[in-house]
Amino acid sequence: MPSSEATRLRLRVTGAVQGVGFRPFVHSLADRYALAGFVRNDSQGVLMEVEGARVDDFVAALKREPPPLARIDTLECETITPLRDAKFSIEPSRDGKTQTRITPDAAVCDDCLSDLFDPKSRFYLYPFVNCTHCGPRYTLTRRLPYDRAQTSMAPFAMCEDCARDYADPTNRRFHAQPIACPKCGPRLDHSIEQIVTALQSGGIVALKGIGGFHLLCDARNEAAVAELRRRKGRDAKPFAIMVADAAAATGAGLFDAQSLRLLQSRARPIVIVEKREDFAPSIAPCLSRIGVILPYAPLHRLLFHAAADLALVATSANPSGEPLIVDDDEAREKLASIADLIVGHDRAIVARADDSVMSVIAGAPAFLRRARGFIPEPVALTNDGPDTLALGAHLKSTITVTRGREAFVSTHIGSLDDRATIDFFRETIARMLDILDVKPERVACDLHPDLASTRYAEETGLPVIRVQHHAAHIAAIAAEHKIEGPVLGAALDGHGYGDDGGAWGGELMLVDEGYWRRLGHIAPLPLPGGDRAAREPWRMGVAALAAQDRCGDVFDRFPGMELAGKVAMLASAPNVARTTSLGRMFDAAAALLGVRLMQQYEGQAAMELEALCKSPRALDNGYRIESHILDLTKLFAALLKPGLSAAQGAELLHGTLIEALAQWLRAAAQARGHTRVALGGGCMMNKILAEGLVSRLRDFGIEALLARAAPTNDGGLSLGQAHIARMRKV
Repeated sequence: MPSSEATRLRLRVTGAVQGVGFRPFVHSLADRYALAGFVRNDSQGVLMEVEGARVDDFVAALKREPPPLARIDTLECETITPLRDAKFSIEPSRDGKTQTRITPDAAVCDDCLSDLFDPKSRFYLYPFVNCTHCGPRYTLTRRLPYDRAQTSMAPFAMCEDCARDYADPTNRRFHAQPIACPKCGPRLDHSIEQIVTALQSGGIVALKGIGGFHLLCDARNEAAVAELRRRKGRDAKPFAIMVADAAAATGAGLFDAQSLRLLQSRARPIVIVEKREDFAPSIAPCLSRIGVILPYAPLHRLLFHAAADLALVATSANPSGEPLIVDDDEAREKLASIADLIVGHDRAIVARADDSVMSVIAGAPAFLRRARGFIPEPVALTNDGPDTLALGAHLKSTITVTRGREAFVSTHIGSLDDRATIDFFRETIARMLDILDVKPERVACDLHPDLASTRYAEETGLPVIRVQHHAAHIAAIAAEHKIEGPVLGAALDGHGYGDDGGAWGGELMLVDEGYWRRLGHIAPLPLPGGDRAAREPWRMGVAALAAQDRCGDVFDRFPGMELAGKVAMLASAPNVARTTSLGRMFDAAAALLGVRLMQQYEGQAAMELEALCKSPRALDNGYRIESHILDLTKLFAALLKPGLSAAQGAELLHGTLIEALAQWLRAAAQARGHTRVALGGGCMMNKILAEGLVSRLRDFGIEALLARAAPTNDGGLSLGQAHIARMRKV
């Protein structure tokens, strides 16, 4: 019992402090320092009161030693009247308006791996082992506060052993909500041996994981990989591979120290690196880079325990571009024509989440897709603002919900092309508003009038702020870098609806106080066929020829295209649609160099050009800048020179673009007295282009800001929309 001189403190902790073992951690600290009091979860985070002679030591340890998955945002402390409690206790959670958050799913920890492979442990070879330091969180949580009854573990009553661990403050499974063992927990409907046998015999397996089903096959078996492509209808888009450990990963790809740390982080993203080992040729055809992921669920570990030399294609189970499948019955219905073996289990997935995809660009991690392992971690904002719902655009859709000084970017949703994905879009909005307990005051959407997201915004009845696509790209970077005041930036991507209704995509813009201004752009090319030109790069090749008054060359350049003559006439017409898109410029170059005439997936032409580029070099006088208009006509002319190989052309393209864009930005920055610029848009996923631009701008004394907290592609648009909408006066 505390002495008469005891001090009593009330402490409020906010952040990622539920579902991470924070209450047992507090309990153990209280025991360490002989303190009485209590701790409990509530809607705001964790509330505790401690009383005794060593409360200062307790507070210092609380800050110094939080659990591995915890993130403390704020710690408030006040001295209150001592109550002379006899002990320290963990009290039941209390409801209320939610101001806390759940943590992302985390890869299985080393301690649980020890249990998994210890024949003396009751968790031996159990595919759902977890503790307060690891395992599923967001994907199995229905609502907050985070307690077992609020998760998909609610139907599983704990056995005596699990109940004892759950109630033991000295056990790392103390109040671990997903705790389970073979006696009382979820079960697979097929054995590990059956799964491995199917994979080793060339079969395709649909396996239910943490955030949804994967489709797996042997990455060294070309026949199996080709058959997976055929059955899934995925002709060429690259697959990721899963390998056993870091040693196998470094044999598969060229990992520097930072990429390797990212690969082994608790989030376990897919990490894109240069290829080293040649797996099945059709895993990443015509590309020099490959996506690698390590096992993150105990179930994955058991596969590699049974066959250590496995290397697996691991791709999302979402046929026909629909959302990731999470339900066992749906998997049996929709994957029967794809998978030879469908493996489910009886723990429900509440929130679907694809694997995150990342790359190290210009010395730091960057997202290509932000999902499992990171959501729903918020992006910290500079100031409070109105609670806002932002809806993204059409491709790579995400939504963002802001609450106070936090912006919560959703998991990757996909392209809003079909009813299933639009339903997932609506489901994601409802879930995020519910779990964050937010009632938005305004809604932000794209400027395009005919998107599913725009129509949803209009249905809400809230004030609607329409944000231009490329302004949102720049604003997203401003938001995460906490920039106040005007931001100069370049948005470089495939397509966005412009203020004038045109097809923009290579824009020099100023974003400030909820508004934007287009300062310049890439000189436009004809867009013969509209959206069709994005799928058929040869059309952009014709457009580049038309811009040089060389329409007669189309028959020699594109002899297999029956419509080449008609498209050339269309491209030369005075009223043809035009585009400033850098993505379409890449397509034009790929076509002129004979690299890619038809695209089987978005960005294929640009990715294949990047793969060919080993040493970028700038063409002398390969561009022209006038009144902030960047003209690339001379570059396209150079790509037509006889004898130029595709690789040489790719090097000229990248080198000239780096120099041209850097000089373009330099002139604009100097004219306005700016010393930093934001670089956004999908083209910034091109590692060569992004790193070259950052380096060249640094030569000019200009800091280049890249997207880090959200994808630089359209997956980050909702964050930028939210940033602009919060500043706009309604």
